[in-house]
Amino acid sequence: MKNALVFVLIAAAFGAGYFLRGRSGGAAPAVDKPGEKKILYWYDPMHPAYKSDKAGIAPDCGMQLVPKYADEHQGHAPAAAAPDRKVAYYRDPQSHGYRSDKPGLNPETGNELEPVYEGDAAAMPDGAIQVSTEKQQLIGIRTELVEMGQSAQTVRAAGRVMADETRMARVHTRTEGWIDKVFVDFIGKEVKQGQPLLTIYSPDLLATQQEYLLALKAQDTLRHSPLESTHGQMSSLIEASRRRLELWNLTPQQIDEIARTQKPVRNLTVYSPASGYVMTRNAFPNQQVKPDTELYTVVDLSKVWIIANVFENDLPLVRIGSHAQLTLASMPGRTLHARVTYIQPQVQAETRTIQVRLEADNPQVHLKPEMFVDVDFSIGGGPRLMVPVDAVLDTGTKQTVFLDKGNGFFEPRRVTIGQRYEGRVEILSGLKAGERIVVSGNFLLDSESQLQSAAGGGHQHD
Repeated sequence: MKNALVFVLIAAAFGAGYFLRGRSGGAAPAVDKPGEKKILYWYDPMHPAYKSDKAGIAPDCGMQLVPKYADEHQGHAPAAAAPDRKVAYYRDPQSHGYRSDKPGLNPETGNELEPVYEGDAAAMPDGAIQVSTEKQQLIGIRTELVEMGQSAQTVRAAGRVMADETRMARVHTRTEGWIDKVFVDFIGKEVKQGQPLLTIYSPDLLATQQEYLLALKAQDTLRHSPLESTHGQMSSLIEASRRRLELWNLTPQQIDEIARTQKPVRNLTVYSPASGYVMTRNAFPNQQVKPDTELYTVVDLSKVWIIANVFENDLPLVRIGSHAQLTLASMPGRTLHARVTYIQPQVQAETRTIQVRLEADNPQVHLKPEMFVDVDFSIGGGPRLMVPVDAVLDTGTKQTVFLDKGNGFFEPRRVTIGQRYEGRVEILSGLKAGERIVVSGNFLLDSESQLQSAAGGGHQHD
C-alpha cells in the first residue's frame, strides 16, 4: 500500500514538470540586467594590446585588467567620462598606432575613432608608471610646481689678509759702507715718507764728494782763463760729479748743501721712501752693508689684499669686479667690504681651489697681514627655472626628474641642470614652468619604476 502511494506522488511531480516546460516553450535564455553595459573584453591599461575574456591580473606587468564596453567600441564616450575631461587624442580601437587630433574615421581601416582622455593609461607617454594612492602614501611622495626663481646666492670662502705688493717699499743703499746710526730700530714701527731711517759711512761716497768740491774750486780758479775750452771742460767735470752723487741716492738739496758749505758729508742719511709700517729690518749699528743688502721693508697698509680660496665649482659665479663682504673673528657683528681684482689662472692641487684676490680699504688697519677672514660673495642674477635639489636624480651621467601626470601616473624626464642656488638647482632644459614634479620620495619611485620595468618588459625609462 505504501509503495503504491510513493509511486503516485513521483508520477504527479513528473507530470507537473512536464506541463510547466511545455507552457514555457523550453529553457529561458540569459538576459542582461536592465541598464547594465555590455563588456566586450578586458584589457591591460598599460598594454592595451593585451586582451582577456575575463577579469584578472595582467601577467606581463601585474596591472589590474579593466573592462572594455560595447558603447566605447562603437566610438561613444564611456558613461563614466565627465563632460569636462579633455581629450588627448583619437585612436583606432583596432589599430592603436593610428592617432588623430579630431574625431572621424581611420582612412585605412574605416573604423570609427575613439577618444583617449588625458589621465588615461593610453594617453600616458612611453615609460610612464602608475602607482596607487596607498603606495604613494607609503613611499611619501610629495610634488611641487616648477617655477621661475631668483638666482641670487652667496658663495662663502676662507680668506687670508696680505700686504698689497704694489704698496711695498724696499730700502737699499747704492754704495758699500758701514751703518753709523739707526733711527728706526724695531719691526712694526710706523714711519712717514721722508723720515730718517739711518746714517751710513761710505769711503767711495766721501771720495766722490771731494771730487765734486775740487771741480767747483777748479772752476773758480780758471774762471778768468782766456781758454774757452777750459770753461767747458770744468763744467762737464762738475756735472759728471754731481750726476754720480745723484746716482748714489743723494738728493739735490744734499748736493747743494755740500757745495754751499764746501765740506763733504761724512755720514749719509737714508730716508724712508714711503709711509707705512716697517715689516722687515736688517739695519744695525756698525754693520757693513752692500748695495744688495735690504735694510728695511716699508708697507703701506691703508689698502690690503685678501686671498680667498674658492672651490672650482663656485668659480663661474665669481667675476673680476664682484663685491664681497668680510667678517673677522676680532670684530663680531661687523663687516668690511672688498672687491675682486684678480683670479689666479691655476688650481691648487691639494685643495682643488682657485685663489681669488680681493682689494679692501683699510684706513684704521683692522685688517692685518696673515689674518684669517670669511669672504662672502653675494651673487645676483635674473629669474631662472628652479627646482629643489632633491627633485633631481643625478647618476653622474644623466639627471632625471619624475613628472606627476595625474591619476597616479608618473613620467621620468631627462633634464639638464645648471648652477645650484641654496638648496635649489637651475634647469637648463627638459622642463617648463607650471609642470608638477616629484620633490620627495623620487628615489623609491625610481625603484618602483625599475621593478615595473623588470616585470613589464616595456615600461623602461631613459
